Amino acid sequence: MSDVGSEEFDDARSKLGEYAGGRNEAGERHGAGRAALPNGDVYHGGYAGGSRHGQGTYRFKNGARYVGDYHQNKKQGQGAFYYPDGSKYEGSWVEDLRRGHGVYTYPNGDTYDGEWLHHVRHGPGTYHYSDTGVVYRGCWVNDQMESAGGYVYSNHRLAARGSTCSTLGVSSMVNTVRQSRGEQRRRWARWRPPQPSGGFPRASRGRRRGLQVRKSKAIHLRERRADL
Repeated sequence: MSDVGSEEFDDARSKLGEYAGGRNEAGERHGAGRAALPNGDVYHGGYAGGSRHGQGTYRFKNGARYVGDYHQNKKQGQGAFYYPDGSKYEGSWVEDLRRGHGVYTYPNGDTYDGEWLHHVRHGPGTYHYSDTGVVYRGCWVNDQMESAGGYVYSNHRLAARGSTCSTLGVSSMVNTVRQSRGEQRRRWARWRPPQPSGGFPRASRGRRRGLQVRKSKAIHLRERRADL
């Protein structure tokens, strides 16, 4: 996923190449223009104060191509980068690096749709496997897929086991499994057997009578023992 190219050849060394387009009063490239660099790369788009600025298309000699926004000679804003191997990235750029939300399509058809930081996958995202149709939703840290996440299959879904996204300063996934189990344990700890609104039912008349008889016999037995 490296942006193989040679945009750094512009300005000083590009004076040896060809340029056709607008210029400002200082003679700097300004407005729409086309530059053919000595290494074979070609840029066609906006300029401001001698730097690539605004919308433009940069074609690399090796077949790569960038179409999108520039700011002071760097990819900045929204843009799409097409790589020689057939892969492509469409999304946000900050100072020539993939940063923010973007979609990367791999040569085999797999796609990653999610967050980027410093040119690598970092934060919440979704990875779609083109050959099986399986979808993984989870978190990435420094381009590595974390164990926290969930796979979605055609006939069932595996819930996430946890998330480290909260440590990245981005939105984290909800740990539904642990939360549901913890809530269930708390409910059981608070549970008390229900009681009838009028209290526990009184014993039946026959049972009360039997209790009274046994109680009377016990009292009579104690009295006889006291007399002895």
